[in-house]
Amino acid sequence: MHNNIPLPKDIQRQPETVLVNITPQETRVAILENDTLCEIHIERHSGHGLVGNIYLGIVRRVLPGMQSAFIDIGLDRAAFLHVVDMLEQRQKPEQHQRIEHMLFEGQTILVQVIKDPINTKGARLSTQISLAGRFLVYLPQDNHIGISQRIDNEEERNHLRDRLIQLLPPEGQHGYIIRTCAENATDADLQADIAYLTKRWQEILHAAKTRPPETLLYQDLPLSLRVLRDMYSDNIRQLWVDSATTYEQMHQFASHYAQKAVDKLALYQDQLPLFERHHIETQINGALQPRVNLNFGGYLIIEPTEAMTTIDVNTGGFVGARNFDETIFKTNLEACHVIAREIRLRNLGGIVIIDFIDMDNEEHRQTVLNELAQALALDRTRVTLNGFTSLGLVELTRKRTRENLEQVLCEPCTTCHGRGRLKTPQTICYEIMREIMRKARQDQSHGFRILAAPAVIDLFLDEEAHALERLRQSIHQPIALAVESSYSQELYDIVDVAAD
Repeated sequence: MHNNIPLPKDIQRQPETVLVNITPQETRVAILENDTLCEIHIERHSGHGLVGNIYLGIVRRVLPGMQSAFIDIGLDRAAFLHVVDMLEQRQKPEQHQRIEHMLFEGQTILVQVIKDPINTKGARLSTQISLAGRFLVYLPQDNHIGISQRIDNEEERNHLRDRLIQLLPPEGQHGYIIRTCAENATDADLQADIAYLTKRWQEILHAAKTRPPETLLYQDLPLSLRVLRDMYSDNIRQLWVDSATTYEQMHQFASHYAQKAVDKLALYQDQLPLFERHHIETQINGALQPRVNLNFGGYLIIEPTEAMTTIDVNTGGFVGARNFDETIFKTNLEACHVIAREIRLRNLGGIVIIDFIDMDNEEHRQTVLNELAQALALDRTRVTLNGFTSLGLVELTRKRTRENLEQVLCEPCTTCHGRGRLKTPQTICYEIMREIMRKARQDQSHGFRILAAPAVIDLFLDEEAHALERLRQSIHQPIALAVESSYSQELYDIVDVAAD
């Protein structure tokens, strides 16, 4: 086991520019540091993200062996609720209550989505409801007041807690989490958040009593407004929007909930598209490639899989340092910042394994680890960093709440079915000849016709012509060839001539 490496909390962030691109089909938000794309958020209007949505669901199956249940909330796939995400278990974890004692099939239940459906997995649910505001997160079923871990000054934490308690009504006090941006909030800001969140909760409770099961009771804000609520900070120097309608909506929202953002909000009206001006499309396409070049000749290979993501660091053509050890050290140091940025940009979640170039110098290893911790501290998503393993690999985990960039923009190749590789034309030729030999032994045929892709037929006519002729003589039957231009390289048909 390796101890977690603490990430710095007082990291100096680079000034950010936020670009909001609106089309009838989707909203895209790009976050730039020094004109370099660091995050891209995409919300397609046909598939609005589900995280934060609150539903009145029906329990369809309770699985005691897995301590989980499947809940129907009106989606294509049943959603998943684990016992650890149930309010009763979170409030009294020491009692280890079992899910079959808390739920039964056919029961209606108020649930909130905490993870979007990913691949074949349904949405993950919680029965502990939370409503996010600008400065506070409301926990209406709880009475605990928590504070963002990014506020690490104990005096400031106590001061914020005392301020909030003074503002809450004395009767029926509920739970809240104080967000990082609340450090600079006024009492009026906090009071407005309390009133807004309390009203939304009352509306949800009323809807739960009057609407049928499998109904959406509450939907989180659209991406364009979540930018102001969740991502805005004093570090943002400019926020451009290329839609007049969305600009007005954001301006109105900012006037009430993020007043400091009003002066930084601007409508983009140039002829050149907003994302094109900042080369965003090119950078998005780059984020879909496995290879990422470093400045001095080195490069990364990033390979996401179902179980984990692996990142391999290579020196490539970098030979600029005084000796080989120094070359390795400088390449690994540069890779730290690029790795952290690519993880954010591609929204890689779960386990990430980094294979830095081997370093014999222990001081170099520690410096690289510290540099990686500094770079990862900029991430808005929770990251846990471990040290080097005995194999010289660095492990980290990043909270996964939505699909990564590749899953949003791409689908598995219909030709290779996600393998990333194709069988060679020669391999296909030999498969076809084995299949013909098998058919010739089993079937009463007068010959065969091979239908295949051009590259396969070309090989039969050239390098494999002798092998095909020997096969004809062996089975004593004619074999004809036919090109099918629409066939992929691995697709072929063998037609029995007698059946023509």
